[in-house]
Amino acid sequence: METIGEDLRQMIRTPLSHAHVEALRAVGKVVTYPKGTIMAQPGERANRFVYVEDGEIEVVNPFTGERHYPSTIGPTQFMGEISLLYGGTASLPLRTVVDTRVIELPREAFLKLMSQIPEMSDIIITVFAARRRRQLEDRRSGLYLIGEEVDRNVRRIAEFANRNRLPYASVPLHSPEAEASAASCAIDASVPAVIFGSKVPITDPTPDKIARLLGLNIDFSGDEHFDVLIVGGGPAGVAAAVYAGAEGLCALVVEDVALGGQAGTSSRIENYMGFPTGISGADLLWRGEVQAMKFGTRFAMPRRVTALETAGSGSFCAVFENGQRVRADAVVVASGVQYRRLPLERLADFEGSGVYYSATDMEARYCKDTEVVIIGGGNSAGQAAMFLCRYAPQVRLLVRGSSLAASMSSYLTSRLEADPSITIEYNCEVTALEGGEHLEGVTIRNAKTGKSQKVTARALFIMVGAAPNTDWLSGLVKLDDKGFVLTGLSSPASPFATSCPGIFAVGDVRAGSVKRVASAVGEGSVVISKVWEHVKRNTT
Repeated sequence: METIGEDLRQMIRTPLSHAHVEALRAVGKVVTYPKGTIMAQPGERANRFVYVEDGEIEVVNPFTGERHYPSTIGPTQFMGEISLLYGGTASLPLRTVVDTRVIELPREAFLKLMSQIPEMSDIIITVFAARRRRQLEDRRSGLYLIGEEVDRNVRRIAEFANRNRLPYASVPLHSPEAEASAASCAIDASVPAVIFGSKVPITDPTPDKIARLLGLNIDFSGDEHFDVLIVGGGPAGVAAAVYAGAEGLCALVVEDVALGGQAGTSSRIENYMGFPTGISGADLLWRGEVQAMKFGTRFAMPRRVTALETAGSGSFCAVFENGQRVRADAVVVASGVQYRRLPLERLADFEGSGVYYSATDMEARYCKDTEVVIIGGGNSAGQAAMFLCRYAPQVRLLVRGSSLAASMSSYLTSRLEADPSITIEYNCEVTALEGGEHLEGVTIRNAKTGKSQKVTARALFIMVGAAPNTDWLSGLVKLDDKGFVLTGLSSPASPFATSCPGIFAVGDVRAGSVKRVASAVGEGSVVISKVWEHVKRNTT
């Protein structure tokens, strides 16, 4: 299956050409750093590109101060990671091993050079992606989680990092690694914790705090103006971000949880063109995010738009949950839909502690040695069942209807029916949840026979229903009776134009759209041509 990047061991054999180095030298400066110089620290803003001409730089373990990887960065190689593209922060310390001569240039000059020399850009971005892949696979990072398996708050951080493809390390509470890490920053080793770097324990950890440490959450001054605001980071929103940047529009993408939307919860998408072996939704959208950032599109997350207002000259003002505002000449509504929360007693008690809404590697770790119950009859539920059966001894898929023919791709249905570890139960629903601090069992009722049974299960996945995220539109556009955005109603003529000129809707949130990843990507790509027309007409 495809991942977010190439194998780093192969990429280090692809140096920049002589012409590329000379281009760096022309806009940068040559600096020699003595042995032992700290070149980057976790949380320090990634604000420069560093190319090594002579010497050696190593990645350092933030807790021990020792070399973190056996390989180092030597002549013809360069420092940096994906965060350099968006002005984020470093995730691990870097230190010179010997006196080291480098060419370094400010981030702004580096980004300009990347846009001018696409061949160089290709090599650098591919190496950055390969480094991120290695960090994710090795679970090595300055973000360190202790007690993810027992603490819901720590698990929320793990979920946020996992879905956004942010590297982190996670160790069990009371393990030797946890004891040593806690001792290094003088905190109680018996309490779950989130540590950034080696000396920064985070009290009351939230995704917002982590995003700020990593440079993902942008503070806006209130007078920032964009050509287009894209609300939602699912397939439609990220596709719009790529094309907006490529067309030279100043674009901002706002996402309240994690890039990917519902597609981001899919462990394996096999029917998306170009990926014959499949790709996870999160990896697919991460690739799109990097592509958009290369063109200059900015991303802010986790950030929620709570209201949209009209401003002067036909522009719009978006209000965020923290009261900050941004203005834009056009808005692309790509806020998608979310799985419905079932009316079950104690549902909130078990969310994150046995009840989940996505099936990724992180949730799969909690499915070993227990039966898994999945509610849903769509492709996401089917993909989750195929993925989780590799970890759980038995997977039970509950479908409210009497068939999957209308809601699931036939290739996926055939696989589910052929797998002996998966059972499909039609006309069924969950009526009760049981457990202490963690889910321990569910009650399943067959609506056709009226019979109920109790099943011992520590993992329940809810992937049913689709409620559109449109409350924030503040009545500016027409919606259908289910809350989906009606389109094709305004000029310029476009199937994605809403009843309010300048506001467009794409993807699952749009009434009548085809609820598939490929369709959402197509809509997000196509809509930008009309957005461009609207922006240029209003600014000339």
